[in-house]
Amino acid sequence: MDKIAVVILNWNGVKLLEQFLPSVLQYSEEAVIYVADNASTDNSVNFVKENFPSVKIIQNTGNHGFAKGYNDALSHVNAEIYALVNSDIEVTENWLKPIIETFDKEKQTAIIQPKILDFKNKEFFEYAGGAGGFIDKYGFPFCRGRIFDTIEKDNGQYNDNCELFWASGACFFIRKEVYHQLKGFDEGFFAHQEEIDLCWRAKNEGHVIKYNSQSIVYHVGGATLQQGNPKKTYLNFRNSLLMLVKNLPEKGLFFVIFFRMILDGIAGIRFLTQGKFGHTFAILKAHFSFYSLSLKYHKKRKDFQIQQYYTVKSIVFLYYIKKLLVFKEIFNSNQNIKN
Repeated sequence: MDKIAVVILNWNGVKLLEQFLPSVLQYSEEAVIYVADNASTDNSVNFVKENFPSVKIIQNTGNHGFAKGYNDALSHVNAEIYALVNSDIEVTENWLKPIIETFDKEKQTAIIQPKILDFKNKEFFEYAGGAGGFIDKYGFPFCRGRIFDTIEKDNGQYNDNCELFWASGACFFIRKEVYHQLKGFDEGFFAHQEEIDLCWRAKNEGHVIKYNSQSIVYHVGGATLQQGNPKKTYLNFRNSLLMLVKNLPEKGLFFVIFFRMILDGIAGIRFLTQGKFGHTFAILKAHFSFYSLSLKYHKKRKDFQIQQYYTVKSIVFLYYIKKLLVFKEIFNSNQNIKN
């Protein structure tokens, strides 16, 4: 069995592979490199075969999105540690070494995220993960380095190795045994929020999720589905509700979901006033989809859910009403912290 496998999921991303795969090969001598292709219709597979013969190729049978795409691909990968890496990630020298060392020293640690900075503006954190993720009581995710649309400059304020609630799927390390114990990503999600759901399920099983600032990568972000795309809005809102049904503690489950749906409605009205009608419709569509799937997802609940899953009660209130825009502002106000 290999120590670590870097697995890059690809769909019609030949230009991204051409740009970013060389850095992965240059700085990942400890790893076996895979490209898992989701039935691309461009020249991706032939490009990799012709230009990077050392890279192993896994060809999935269709474009199954992030969740099933990785589940299918990883059934063919035999390594102690899976490194799931977006095709628009530039890695840096020695990016794998601190990750491997942490897994070797901390047997209880199951999932690790590196520091994720913006490829286009390398002094700033990147939207999809920053310096590690948390959620509030109503399931809204936020990151150290990024809360909603406020993105921080990296001034070393998160140069630590701390415990997280969730790690970004843009660059996500997980022990093989844990991944399969959890039965991988929820394939019904297709894409978006599936890594938070997986991390929540890992937490419910007693596993530890960590951030390691010594490992640094740069992420383009939005290379496959732009941030302002209504489809992304639909998947995020729908999957967040499904995740809550699966993982919330039984006590208060109905209230939390009901209040979250009210907050979603407010978000829909806000989009409407901004003229973003496609996003308002996407939230409505997400809710109707949630209604049809909620019973099915309730049946996926396990016997045990951690009670204290959230770090703050409402990140929406703190950000939009109290105007606390960055992570450290919130956590310097002790009354906001729910331990």
